[in-house]
Amino acid sequence: MTRLTHLRLAHFRSHIRAEAGFDGRPVVLFGDNGAGKTNLLEAISLLSPGRGLRRAAAEDLIAQPEGLGWKIAATLNRAGTLHDIETEGRPGSPRSLRIDDKAAPQSALGRVSAMLWLTPAMDRLWIEGAEGRRRFLDRLVLGFEPDHAEAVLGYEKAMRERNRLLREEVRDAAWYGALETRMAGFGAQIIANRAATLARLAAASDPDSPFPHADLTLLDDAPPDEFSLAEAWAEGRRRDMAAGRTLIGPHRADLGAVWGARGMPAAQCSTGEQKAMLIALILAHARALRQDTGIPPIVLLDEVAAHLDEGRRAALYDAICTLGAQAFLSGTGPELFTHLGTRAQCFRVHADAGHSNLQESPLP
Repeated sequence: MTRLTHLRLAHFRSHIRAEAGFDGRPVVLFGDNGAGKTNLLEAISLLSPGRGLRRAAAEDLIAQPEGLGWKIAATLNRAGTLHDIETEGRPGSPRSLRIDDKAAPQSALGRVSAMLWLTPAMDRLWIEGAEGRRRFLDRLVLGFEPDHAEAVLGYEKAMRERNRLLREEVRDAAWYGALETRMAGFGAQIIANRAATLARLAAASDPDSPFPHADLTLLDDAPPDEFSLAEAWAEGRRRDMAAGRTLIGPHRADLGAVWGARGMPAAQCSTGEQKAMLIALILAHARALRQDTGIPPIVLLDEVAAHLDEGRRAALYDAICTLGAQAFLSGTGPELFTHLGTRAQCFRVHADAGHSNLQESPLP
C-alpha cells in the first residue's frame, strides 16, 4: 500500500507552520470555508507529478505577506519502503524536488505514489474544454504507467519546437523529420497508455455500485502507431504551417463519457450525476490498481461529501475503507463524516490571525 505518513509545511499559502502524522486510515479535514483545508490538499497533491490540484505557479504558493518561499516535506511509505520527499519554491526560482535526499525531476514522483483528486472546480469537467479531461485521463494513466509523465513531457517539448518552426515558416525537411520522429515515439506511447487505462477501468467497474458507471472512449483522430503518426505530420506540414501549430496528435484527444445504464452523454447529465460518475471512476481506478499492484492510489476529495446524500456518502466511505485507499476528505463540519467513525483520523483546520492551524480532533 502507499501511505503518506508524515507531512510538514512551511510558508505554504495560509500555513506558516503545519505538521501532522498519519496512521494510514482515511483522513478527514474539517473547518470553516477559507480555513485552509484545500491548501493542505494542494500541498499533498504536489507530491505527485505536475502543478497540483489548482495548477498554480510555484510563486503563487508562497505565504503572504512574508514572501519567503515555501517548503513541503513528506514521508511516503510505498509497499514497506519509505521515501522522503522535499519540494520547495522560492521567489524568482523554479520549484525544486528531492527524493531520498537526491535531486529529481517531477516525473519521478509518479514512481513513488499514484494520486488522484476531485475538487469543486472539476464539477464542470464533462461540459468544459477537452484540456481538463485530457489532464484527468493522464493522471489516471500515471497510476498504471509511471513513465507516462515523461512521455507526455517529451512529446510536448518536441511539439513546442515543431510549432516554433511552423510559426517561423522554416522549411527544412530534415529538421522537421527529426522532431516528428521524436514526437511519434512519445505519441504512440501516450495513445497506447491511454487506451490500456480505459480498458482496465472498464474491467474494474462495479455494476452494483450506487455511483453510475460511465462508458469511456478515447476521442482521437491521430493514427495510433509510430510510423503513421510521423507520416501524418510530414504530410500535414503545409496545413500546420498555415495554422501555426500542430493540428493532429494526442495533444488534441478528448475523453468521451456516457452514462452506461441510460446511454446518456455525461455532458447532458445533471451536475450531481456528473460528479457521481467521477466518483465511480476514482473508485474503479483504485480497485484496478489494487488488483494489479496491490497498491491503491492516494485520493484527495475536496468538499465531495457536501454534494452527496447520506446514502451515497456512506457508500463512498465504505468503498474507500474496503479498498484500503488512503483518502483525504475535506468538509465544513465533522457531521458530514460521522459514518466513518473510528475508521478515520480527523483534524480540525482553523484560521487565526490570517494563518491556518491544524489540530487532531476525533469525530463525534
